[in-house]
Amino acid sequence: MRPPFLRTARLLLAVAMATGICACDSTPAPGTPAPAPSTAVFGGTDRAWIEITIAMDEELLPLLALVPANGADARLQDLSDRVGAVHERELAALRGLHDQAGLPAENPHKGMPMPGMVTPQQVTEAAATRGPAFDTLVVRHLTAHLDQGVKLAESERRSGVEPRTRTLAGQMIENRRTYLRELRELRHGSS
Repeated sequence: MRPPFLRTARLLLAVAMATGICACDSTPAPGTPAPAPSTAVFGGTDRAWIEITIAMDEELLPLLALVPANGADARLQDLSDRVGAVHERELAALRGLHDQAGLPAENPHKGMPMPGMVTPQQVTEAAATRGPAFDTLVVRHLTAHLDQGVKLAESERRSGVEPRTRTLAGQMIENRRTYLRELRELRHGSS
């Protein structure tokens, strides 16, 4: 009789391979277009990080677009402009990596409720709010987004295998930590 932990380990490995959680098998599922030929090797962490980060960044932009009309704090306006511009550049890089990794056009993470993901409901709530109350909402959502972005990028830096994704993750960590410091200063300066 085999020890129970061995059966469990084999079962977990089989599930991971079948669902694509690990990069053990890069054969596409039947009906999935083959990835474009590339010299880059994207692991499971790289592919998941690219998709999740694209979804998170895309969902943040509509909230940032509301700041000029709804916000009261010029410092938050400046910060949101800079965050939006950097996110647009990151999205261009991420979309290029997405295509090179041969990922599907439909992002499975888009709209997925998770920490740091700005939801359409949150954008709707913010659109109906003005002044300091709006600023408070934006600071809360932006802080959660940036904090979760740091955590995800740190995971990519630790476990990713594709050098360009790891480099981009490092840049994102730096940018997001800078913005988080600025948000803390903004909150303390407003109280």
